[in-house]
Amino acid sequence: MDPVNASLAEIHDRLGAIADGEVADYIPQLASADPRTFGLALVSMSGHCYSAGDIDEPFSIQSVSKPFVYALALSELGPAEVSRRVGAEPSGEAFNAISLEPGTGRPANPMVNAGAIVTTSLVPAADPRDRFERILACLSAFAGRSLDVDEDVYRSEVETGDRNRALAYLMRGAGSLSGDVDETVRTYFRQCSIRVRVADLAVMAATLANGGVNPVTGDRVIAEPVAVRALAVMATCGMYDTAGEWLLRVGLPAKSGVSGGLIACSPARFGIAVHSPPLDRAGNPVRGVVALTELSQRFALHLMHQPGRHIATVTEVTTALDQPSFRARTPGERAVLDREGHHIVVIRAQGVLEFTETEHLLHALRESVPDAPGWIVLDLDRVTRIAVGPATMLGSALAGLASTGHELAIAAREPLLDPVADPAPWTPFRSRAEAVAWCEDRLLATTAAQPSG
Repeated sequence: MDPVNASLAEIHDRLGAIADGEVADYIPQLASADPRTFGLALVSMSGHCYSAGDIDEPFSIQSVSKPFVYALALSELGPAEVSRRVGAEPSGEAFNAISLEPGTGRPANPMVNAGAIVTTSLVPAADPRDRFERILACLSAFAGRSLDVDEDVYRSEVETGDRNRALAYLMRGAGSLSGDVDETVRTYFRQCSIRVRVADLAVMAATLANGGVNPVTGDRVIAEPVAVRALAVMATCGMYDTAGEWLLRVGLPAKSGVSGGLIACSPARFGIAVHSPPLDRAGNPVRGVVALTELSQRFALHLMHQPGRHIATVTEVTTALDQPSFRARTPGERAVLDREGHHIVVIRAQGVLEFTETEHLLHALRESVPDAPGWIVLDLDRVTRIAVGPATMLGSALAGLASTGHELAIAAREPLLDPVADPAPWTPFRSRAEAVAWCEDRLLATTAAQPSG
């Protein structure tokens, strides 16, 4: 199994036993959710998707829609106009709190319900139907596929959404909400009822993390400055009255929803999503919070962590046909190496290997691995450090290759991977030339042992 998928699967299997939290029931349709449902998905900046658990279970997006509609409003109206109607300060209160600025009636931020209702009303449109279609098209572009609405959830929201109506009437009276209250609230309910799967949310989060470009489709959905503003508000306000604790412990922009969805964005690295219906007192999915806390610590993802200057990770992928060891060989041996040298693949990496860099290296490994029996030289001579979590990922991938009949050689001046595998499934060398020569020797020995004709 791919080591990223393996990491997600390990977290899923271990945290799936957590029974804390309660499924939201103030919207009756949400109360029917299976509390055992638990899925995780991650999408890298290269557009690679990884997942574990219940990834095909559809659910309504709920409040996870808020940063994306906020981004749409920013794109259409500009930050000055949006800020005139919706603030950007953490409220320190619950998602459905009455949190309006004295004198102006502005809601505290676009991540609480009051702010999200105003944000929805700001999307330019000819009528409410057109406004929702624009919102649905925007969220679909973020997800990279056409989304639809869970009509049962929508009806349930309409029947029980009196508090949101009350918030809207208060803001209408204060002057921060214009337009028909019922039409605005119904559009907001319909927005929250858009149906997604956990992989959709991971792609959406990755698009924000990628500066507004969907890494799967390659389409630019929003401008990079808009993505920055959306991420900033998510970081300070996305987790409601636990936003400060979240930023302290996890350190990633995030947004949760009462259906159990949770997204987090690691800028220029990946987007990740979790779906798990049981919620804590703040309305955040219990398993999701624990899972993302662990992932942030394991892979050093906190925004305040200094990853160092970014450089290209994989600098060369070649074979012994093009880059032999130049060890003295007999004519017969040279003929074998000229014929079979493509079975020896050499990959060179450099710099500090954290999550994104290691994911690039793992992808290069997957794309270039030779047929078994085959030999792989991993040249880490220019790698200065490998973080603990990524080292485990890389060690797991190498162990998987060894189990399929490949022999591995690592060239490095320092034992960068020694702590992650005992016994190590690779042979260490001080130089690339020595590692390639060893692989050539092993290939020649294997060829000589094969029966002739």
